[in-house]
Amino acid sequence: MSATSERPGGLPEVWGGIEGTVNRVGDQYFDQMRRSGHWERIEDLDLIAALGIQALRYPVLWEHIAPLGPKRADWTWPDVRLKRLRQLGVRPIVGLVHHGSGPRHTSLVDPAFPFELAKYARAVAERYPWVEDYTPVNEPLTTGRFSGLYGHWYPHGKDYTTFARTMVVQCRAIVEAMRAIREVTPGARLIQTEDMGRTYSTPHLAYQAEFENHRRWLSLDLLCGRIDRNHPLWHHLQHWGVCEKELGWFLDNPMPPDVVGLNYYITSDRLLDERMEHYPAWSHGGNHRDAYADVHVAGVWKDAISGHRDVLAWAWERYRLPVALTEVHLGCTREDQLRWLAEAWEAACSLRAEGVDVRALTVWSLLGAYDWNTLVTADRGFYEPGVFDIRAPRPRPTALARMTHALATRGDFEHPVLASPGWWRRTARPEANFAASLHGDSPAPYVTYVPARRAGSESPRPVLISGATGTLGRAFARLCRNRGIAFQLLSRQEMDIASLESVERALERFQPWAIINAAGYVRVDDAEMNAARCFRENTLGPEVLATACGARGVRLVTFSSDLVFGGERSSAYLESCPVQPLNQYGRSKVEAERRVLERMPEALVVRTGAFFGPWDRHNFVTLALGTLANGDRFAAADDVVVSPTYVPDLVHTCLDLLLDEASGVWHLTNAGEVTWAELARQAASLMGLNPRRVDGRPLESFGWSAPRPRYSALSSERAQLMPPLTKALERYLEENEIKPARRAAGGGRAVCAECGGTVDEGHGDGRCGLHRERGDGGVAAGG
Repeated sequence: MSATSERPGGLPEVWGGIEGTVNRVGDQYFDQMRRSGHWERIEDLDLIAALGIQALRYPVLWEHIAPLGPKRADWTWPDVRLKRLRQLGVRPIVGLVHHGSGPRHTSLVDPAFPFELAKYARAVAERYPWVEDYTPVNEPLTTGRFSGLYGHWYPHGKDYTTFARTMVVQCRAIVEAMRAIREVTPGARLIQTEDMGRTYSTPHLAYQAEFENHRRWLSLDLLCGRIDRNHPLWHHLQHWGVCEKELGWFLDNPMPPDVVGLNYYITSDRLLDERMEHYPAWSHGGNHRDAYADVHVAGVWKDAISGHRDVLAWAWERYRLPVALTEVHLGCTREDQLRWLAEAWEAACSLRAEGVDVRALTVWSLLGAYDWNTLVTADRGFYEPGVFDIRAPRPRPTALARMTHALATRGDFEHPVLASPGWWRRTARPEANFAASLHGDSPAPYVTYVPARRAGSESPRPVLISGATGTLGRAFARLCRNRGIAFQLLSRQEMDIASLESVERALERFQPWAIINAAGYVRVDDAEMNAARCFRENTLGPEVLATACGARGVRLVTFSSDLVFGGERSSAYLESCPVQPLNQYGRSKVEAERRVLERMPEALVVRTGAFFGPWDRHNFVTLALGTLANGDRFAAADDVVVSPTYVPDLVHTCLDLLLDEASGVWHLTNAGEVTWAELARQAASLMGLNPRRVDGRPLESFGWSAPRPRYSALSSERAQLMPPLTKALERYLEENEIKPARRAAGGGRAVCAECGGTVDEGHGDGRCGLHRERGDGGVAAGG
């Protein structure tokens, strides 16, 4: 994607925004700035300014600063931060109420709310007379729906009478606040934000869709003095208890925005359908006349959303006032976050080039957001990263940071993943042999996935994935396909990672932008007798890849293991802990780490271990559950502590880090540590099986030839990016596609998942000797 300065009228500005919601549910406040840590970190502002943005939507909230009134306000926090923004050359757009209902003594249905907010607004303007841009009340329509109509937020109204009252109060508050501000700062500008989408429907519900499409303009129409007797909502408002005098006040006291700010999300467009049996129960609702489902259009109609261009054009045509995108954010995988921002930027630039007064695009949730998947009605810790990911000692720039900087400083940004459309524009096109290959039923030499191109883009450059027959390689292929990332899944015959000539041929043939090395030698016990082969696959192979990728500027992800440690600790190993491998397999990984980072410091080296996942029959959890479900007992080590890793979580996190251009050694496991026996018992309990049928045994009783650390739990000093183990086990049971393999009681023998032959206890990949030799890799399991 690109947007050049040759377009007439120049480019829109790039603004940023910090999620500052302080909403109230009952007597509990949900404060995004405190949850994100920004309240304590002034240094965030330097990171934000380094993005090159021109303005920042910044919360100086009534509830925070002056809950007891302006005379008792505590200005300590905004004094320091607004001063710093001024020093950094970033223009603040000050927000006074952000989805809030004010201090505890007032609410959105309190007649005094507008006048009290105006007093606070005047105090802000007097203290910061150099500030010119304000959003006194963010998204009044959204707040009114959630607080007055749906009952999500305080005062928890569930009727149109309460909804209408919240709308009149909020819009009156905007007018009164701006009047007070302009008495101090005459040139102050109103940047009025509102969520904007469109409602679609079946023919039967067209009347309801038409009503909702009028309702979406309610706050802006009130402010612009457009609601008179001819307005489609005039009689509705009177029916809901808004008297003619109140409506007339807005006609006599218009406060049209200086910039109409549109906040458009993937969920902003809605579909109403009376055929409720086709939709989940949470979507069922209705009006006094019909029952119907209300769902997100993007979830049911591919390529049917309105899009950023439409919402900007609608507002421009309706008001002929300057417009801006004031929140652009998608809680999704990293490449789709980039694609969403790319669509928004292209829309803003193209409309500006056509003569529409598009002032800016705002990259929202710079520090991410918490629990918006539940509309901030509960404290569940669900975090969506944004331009920065705060799950680190200091906010970590993501790929969105590079994109934001590029758009703000030169007006364009390029990345291979932008050649493919986002999931909301994509129609799945499974390749022949793809599903079969994932399940090991097709010996195709390699699997290709090239998603449909975005209009005007070149064919996407792929990611190369080595290890076509291994669990990890297949998982990467599956999830790259799900995420619309072009890839080539290669067998050893297609790319022998230990042969520089073979690797360079593959690089020349496929022209990848990254390689994910999921190949390797995983048979820990066999490595004691076959160290040469182990070192060829696990050490020489990654070294060759690093040499070739470094020379060509291709990103590299490769994997190490928890077995690089010796087990001497009693608390989880961090990335900086000294390595001390006990066996040949661990030594091969330690040497690989050294050589890879020596030849390519920008490579990403992921230490992980103890895989389990929903798509293969050979992992420890599947074997344990299969044995227990068969009525047999299951033996597992009870004196070896590990940090299990759910493969889908690992793959998603690695892909995000790859796009973020993360480098160096990272520990990626699900948060938590257990013995192998405890892991089996936890999984059994969740599945409703008897955990007492898991026999905990000492490590020595299994007769394995390679020494193993008794403790190899991993944690990270860089960031804990993966969910807790308990959540991963729950999702494993929900997502499992493979019937658990059967394992005999006592853990002494198992049945090969491929041929039914005997599997020696020492081999954790669930295959007999014949079928072990077929793979590039597998999963070490059971200790």
